[in-house]
Amino acid sequence: MTSEYPLVPKEQYELAKRDIVNLYLEQIRPVWRARTLIDRVRQLIPVDLSSACQRLLNAAIHDLREKVSTAGIDIAQQVAKENKLPPIERAEDVEEYSTARLLDLCYKMGILNRTEWRKLQRAYDIRRDLEHEDDQYQAGLEDCVYIFTTCIEIVLAHDPVQLLRVTDVKEVIEQPSPFVPGSQLLEDYRRAPQVRQEEIGRFLMSSALDSTKPEIIRRNCVELMRYIATATPPQVNIALASDLGKRVGRNLDIPHAKVAFACGALPYLRQGLVLDFYQRQLREMETIGYKWQSHSQHSELLETLEDVGALENCPPTLLRPLIKWFILAYVGEPGYGYSGRSVFYSNTAAPIIQRLFQNSSKQVFDIVRDLANDKEIRVAIGRSKPVAQRFELLLDMEPQITNTDLIQESEIA
Repeated sequence: MTSEYPLVPKEQYELAKRDIVNLYLEQIRPVWRARTLIDRVRQLIPVDLSSACQRLLNAAIHDLREKVSTAGIDIAQQVAKENKLPPIERAEDVEEYSTARLLDLCYKMGILNRTEWRKLQRAYDIRRDLEHEDDQYQAGLEDCVYIFTTCIEIVLAHDPVQLLRVTDVKEVIEQPSPFVPGSQLLEDYRRAPQVRQEEIGRFLMSSALDSTKPEIIRRNCVELMRYIATATPPQVNIALASDLGKRVGRNLDIPHAKVAFACGALPYLRQGLVLDFYQRQLREMETIGYKWQSHSQHSELLETLEDVGALENCPPTLLRPLIKWFILAYVGEPGYGYSGRSVFYSNTAAPIIQRLFQNSSKQVFDIVRDLANDKEIRVAIGRSKPVAQRFELLLDMEPQITNTDLIQESEIA
């Protein structure tokens, strides 16, 4: 009986292996392709493919050692200490790292992501089989393809990455103009190890709170913190919150609250600090009042709340009175006299409140609907149709649930 898939003759099989591995060798970046180690790999392919695989992995490991040095011995030292790896004091210490430990170091430094780290570990396991069991185990096509693709696509085809340093961030914030974000900066920050992200966060917090620095630099620090917050892992936010908590002691003031929100640390501060802060803000809101006659004081008051994520970070016990104040300020009161306005409301408060509600969750609008039965709000919106219509405008700001949202919720459930 003939097979649907005929066996490939040994000669063609060997040629196929050589063609595949030579094709991958062309993807190695020029600076490495010219080295004698890669020449040795080329020479070994026709006669001993197992040895060629071992040499290529050796080249990848050597390249990783160079990339660790390029990224910075200082950060390697910190990462090694944080993750209980062999200590690093100088560049020569990296040369003494075993292959397994070097892969761990590169992963923790951000030179490799988790998937790349796991693939290189598997390639290393294959190489050990080839090295120690030559009489029992010879490299097959699948082994060669895996080692060559892994070592070249993950390591040898890519230039070294200069990890983001604090000095790089310092150059950005000290520009004599407002901070302009760049995608490369965010990507460099995302790839930086946790210790470097914490170092950058502490530097930005300290600079933003330093009253001796020019206002443009302090604003740039806050803007940069907001920009990189999307790429900051929770572990870094927790560490920054711990540092910030030590700075503020028992009183979270406005500058520290703004910085905590900008860097993503506010939710991780002691809840008592956040509660006291919001209670003070609410007392000031009640003192100033929501009526349009106080519009000159509303701007600074509400911008402060916006800069700390008013509805996002407000403690649950204070969320209802906060939303009630916002509603009464937004709907206003019936117009009178010869002004030509059907509703009098604070022109400074209304746009800020609108932004806050447009970026709010369903929980916030559940409270808004429930507050429609509150006596004070019921009286306010019952005074005239235009005032009631402004309340409806608030309800219309609720984000609409799309089919995609429903699918995602069902998948989570």
